[in-house]
Amino acid sequence: MDLALLRTFVTVHRAGSFTRAAALLGLSQPAVTSQIRALERQLGRPLFLRLARGVRPTTIGDELAHKIAPHVDALLEIAEADLDEQWANRTLHLAGPPEFTALRALPALTPLITQGLTVRAAHGLAEELFEGLAAGHHDLAIATVRPRGRLLTATPLCDEEHVLVAAPRWAARLGGAAVVRETGVQALEHLPVVEVHESLPFVSRYWSAVFDTKPLAAGAVVVPDLRAVLACVAAGAGIGVLPRYLCSDALDSGEIVALLDPPVPPLRTYFLVVRAGTLAHPHLARAHEWLLRAAVSW
Repeated sequence: MDLALLRTFVTVHRAGSFTRAAALLGLSQPAVTSQIRALERQLGRPLFLRLARGVRPTTIGDELAHKIAPHVDALLEIAEADLDEQWANRTLHLAGPPEFTALRALPALTPLITQGLTVRAAHGLAEELFEGLAAGHHDLAIATVRPRGRLLTATPLCDEEHVLVAAPRWAARLGGAAVVRETGVQALEHLPVVEVHESLPFVSRYWSAVFDTKPLAAGAVVVPDLRAVLACVAAGAGIGVLPRYLCSDALDSGEIVALLDPPVPPLRTYFLVVRAGTLAHPHLARAHEWLLRAAVSW
């Protein structure tokens, strides 16, 4: 049986759409439709149900995909093996949160970049990143949620600890971390908040995990970059919740202070997300492995 037909079938099964599969394969939509029909004629069974939007695999289609997908991926990896020596001349299209990409991912990839790998980075919310990844605009995405469906696969990368912080003068006005620890959320209810969005995602997650309640204050400053949140908090604009990796230097220097040290700090998990089967490409596999290796010390 033709490997090209099987590759197209597996891609359609994962993508849930002839149109999306065509974009990923670099083919026209009619070519993908023709290949699937050819495979269905060979098998004598329908593999997909055509819907108003996309396709849904039949029972036979699901069974076939389960049996052959790992083998198709392995054969494609073998076919890509001769490119291994030229991996450094490829371009990696990376997407993720701007702060994490800038402070964690790109520095970790620098040894590969110095060997010739080129990188193009993009930013966006998780759903935007997943859509871009599914459409073939990105090779690798870093996200804080797992994707749904068969097209994208996720590997846990690292956990991010969140810290409630303020400028020293705000901490002194509150009476220090001991007072916050004793009085709890009541000491914080009317303080100005610095956040990345009107919905207060970081503060809300912290309040829920530590105080089992929702924050009452609105954002005094809302700016869509955690590095700007850090700068505003350090300048005394209000309190904020930041990832420890982002604010550890400011904490060590005394520029900001932690207002609380809960026994179980709130955590958020990052995932490396790729399209299923694409780790057969050497440059992508190396970047994926390098990030996982670097994340051990994060």
